[in-house]
Amino acid sequence: MLRYLALSLLLTLCACTRSNKLIIGTDATYPPFEFVDAKGQISGVDIEVGREIGKALGREVEFRNINFDGLITALRTGSIDLVLSSMTATPERRQSIDFSEPYVKTGLAVLVSASSAVQSAADLKAPGRKIVVRLGTTGETWARENLKDAKIIALDADVSCVMEVVNSSVDAWIYDQLSIINHHAKHPEKTRPLLSPLREEVWAVGLKKGNEELKTKVNEVLSRMRSDGSFTQLAERFMAKEKAMMNAQGLPFVFELK
Repeated sequence: MLRYLALSLLLTLCACTRSNKLIIGTDATYPPFEFVDAKGQISGVDIEVGREIGKALGREVEFRNINFDGLITALRTGSIDLVLSSMTATPERRQSIDFSEPYVKTGLAVLVSASSAVQSAADLKAPGRKIVVRLGTTGETWARENLKDAKIIALDADVSCVMEVVNSSVDAWIYDQLSIINHHAKHPEKTRPLLSPLREEVWAVGLKKGNEELKTKVNEVLSRMRSDGSFTQLAERFMAKEKAMMNAQGLPFVFELK
């Protein structure tokens, strides 16, 4: 009997611990929004946003590092409560999960090798182009919908995609503007960024369908962070070089939603 009582108490404690935590899924391979820092801790803009949401809810936050193409499944099955991982709120994703109000506006951009003949988005449509994309991203979706004559190579890691460009194995990599900026900065002699967006996108927090109470609270936190300058502070802390490059090219910064 004592053994059964102990087991019952343990299960109760575990349930309470899980229910009191806000578990957030992120793919921590995307600096400056989500990455593993030098101390082995998950850090970045999205992580700070997640902590603010946890504070507003009065709940301890736990971040789980999950590959990007597994995040929606984890959310739908209840393994996590939120997705905060630079996720574009697309109509396709809205069929299976809900989203908060947007907190970032960005666009799909292009990284090409320094010697590439590609000078604009129109050049991507030339016959015989080889295009690399990150598996499960909107870059892959856009390429498959708009570049019917291209050979599309889908890989599951950013570093693999960028090395295809660096080694001139492909004509271009289609991804979001911030990633293109960062990876060009790492390979300035081997790559060229084409930042004028192929299309505009917004990022939002992913939630399980029907959780209106949590969505309302998340939206309140995002609204407060916009109005009190929190996003400006995060940009100064994590994104100074990206902001400078976008300003230099006359492009609106990602937190400028209008």
